[in-house]
Amino acid sequence: MRYRAVSRAVREIFLRHTDLIEPLSLDEAYLDVTENKTGLATATKVASVIRQQIREELNLTASAGAAPNKFLAKIASDWRKPNGLFVIQPAEVEDFLTPLPVGRIPGVGKVTEERLAKLGVRTVGELRIHPFDALQSLFGRYGQRLYELARGIDETPVVPNRPTKSVSAEDTFEQDVRLSETEPMIRRLAEKAWLASRKESRIAHTVILKLKTADFRVLTRSHTPPSPPHTCEEFTRIALSLLDRVGVDSRQRFRLVGVGLGNFRDQAGDAEPTLFPQ
Repeated sequence: MRYRAVSRAVREIFLRHTDLIEPLSLDEAYLDVTENKTGLATATKVASVIRQQIREELNLTASAGAAPNKFLAKIASDWRKPNGLFVIQPAEVEDFLTPLPVGRIPGVGKVTEERLAKLGVRTVGELRIHPFDALQSLFGRYGQRLYELARGIDETPVVPNRPTKSVSAEDTFEQDVRLSETEPMIRRLAEKAWLASRKESRIAHTVILKLKTADFRVLTRSHTPPSPPHTCEEFTRIALSLLDRVGVDSRQRFRLVGVGLGNFRDQAGDAEPTLFPQ
């Protein structure tokens, strides 16, 4: 219950600044502060004040990213975790994105990354030189998304009160760790995500494990059992079992782990997409 109370307290702080809040997980959200309630001149100042209020009122640290759109803000928020503020100014977008590995783009999983590598594309800068028609031919509708994100273009709005597609909790390690050392964190995050999921009227059917390597490569594994997990213990057991499917060198180190519940279904059995895109 404490996680839920803290989440509500953080949201109350967000609401002092804007009503445009789109939750991503129990402890992460997009905020549109273009026109904020406090009249602060920039998103950077808003982010600084919010972090200060969280620290002073809740005795918690918080990371934030300020950027022109959701895609860039997400990358920025990850840049200084677990406790920092990173800002991407509009004039800095191209220089910032150019050296990044294409795996930092949402939706670019292992398969897409390998297909791009065969084209000689390993960085966002290399992706940017590919014509729109070529990307659309290779990747269909997602080719347009790749073309736009490589240029820092993301027109998706912050949508408050969006129906829950997933519930998750994640954390960044202060020092990178081996896969065998992640079990205590997974157990703690599973409890956090489970408590958050209890407020939903629909039932989650899929368990998701997310890992980010020291070089920012994101790995996800998921499992949909014949019947949804009914207890936190069952959910945790499934999440831990997904470690066996990660399949990396034992020397690989990780900077982040996340645990989530997705594939929420109502009484009619309609499914929502899972938490982490491949």
